[in-house]
Amino acid sequence: MDKRIDPYSSSKEAMEAMLSLEKSISRLGLEPELLELVKLRASQINGCAYCVDLHTREARQAGETERRLYAVPVWRETPFFTERERAALAWTEAITLVAETRAPDADYALLAASFSQKEMTNLTLAIVAINGWNRIAVGFRMMPT
Repeated sequence: MDKRIDPYSSSKEAMEAMLSLEKSISRLGLEPELLELVKLRASQINGCAYCVDLHTREARQAGETERRLYAVPVWRETPFFTERERAALAWTEAITLVAETRAPDADYALLAASFSQKEMTNLTLAIVAINGWNRIAVGFRMMPT
């Protein structure tokens, strides 16, 4: 697969806006480990090799274990994740696949049971952001280095 344009060179302003959003999300109070799981799961669903590589590495740096990283695609079938993490992963899947899922009430209920309203909004914004990053990276064929 051939790399396409470099979005960082072609539109510095647009990419600076995305980076600014990302920095803001990191300061919203959600656990860094949780955010990495969310970013990894959305990236897996979206088939973004660049982002899967990046967020696997960043999750390890945040202290995530190999065992849990390997289990992210099958998180529903493992005992390795907390209820809060499960709610975040379910919501990640629902929002990432919103055209198919329509953000089901059951996933929203799980989210509301583990997160405050502010955290729900912040988590949703983080999911929106990683989906944007995935679309940039997949669309322009960004490759892991």
